[in-house]
Amino acid sequence: MFADFDPAMLLLIAAAGLYAGAQNTLAGGGSFITFPTLLLAGLNPLDANITSTIALYPNQITSSLAGRKLAGGVGGVGLGRLFALSLAGGIAGALLLLNTPVGIFARLVPWLVLFATTVFAWGSFRSRSPHADRPAPAPLLALLQFLTGVYGGYFGGGIGILMLAGLTWAGQQVRMATATKNVLAMAMNSSAVGLFAFSGRIDWHAAIALALGGVGGGFLGVWLVHRLPEKIMRGFVVMVGCVLSGWLFLRD
Repeated sequence: MFADFDPAMLLLIAAAGLYAGAQNTLAGGGSFITFPTLLLAGLNPLDANITSTIALYPNQITSSLAGRKLAGGVGGVGLGRLFALSLAGGIAGALLLLNTPVGIFARLVPWLVLFATTVFAWGSFRSRSPHADRPAPAPLLALLQFLTGVYGGYFGGGIGILMLAGLTWAGQQVRMATATKNVLAMAMNSSAVGLFAFSGRIDWHAAIALALGGVGGGFLGVWLVHRLPEKIMRGFVVMVGCVLSGWLFLRD
């Protein structure tokens, strides 16, 4: 597990963490940068996936703390309740992962990311009437967040895209939705990290390099959230979703 990496490889892993940390803060999908980088470093797919999850968790903590003032509830469902639903869903998803073949659910992931990207694009760029939108029912929002938590705990690919789609559909502005999804993603992954931390499948050299880059990327992403025009942010989210969808379809 404690494979020796040369300095150039450690720098590459840290750079992947920096980019992934910023991408996770803005839109999600950072694991699709870190996972192939760890494969390139010589880890097998299972170890690469677990090491990536562990290493990016500090980035999620710093991102959620740095943007916590922007985060909030939506549609009558408070942030505390969304957090609890995300944590409960993450635990359920992690337990489901231990008892269900991963391949069955993994085949659905490209379609889920494509669907979420389409929903976000429609909600972001369609023409809006000031009287056309009605707030979604609070029970429906709560159920959707719990199910999103289950997905996050079970697989998690594209979870940021899914939450941004749901939160903006429910009525949050993109900046607030970005901060809220960072807090909720941290809640979802807490359960997975708790299960993986003592699994014995983590390459700690790679994890530390990736984590250091990811923490820096988280602060870079929060800095960009406050400075990028909203239309650019929306376009960036849609672009990331399209790239993720195409990569996942080609990967299958």
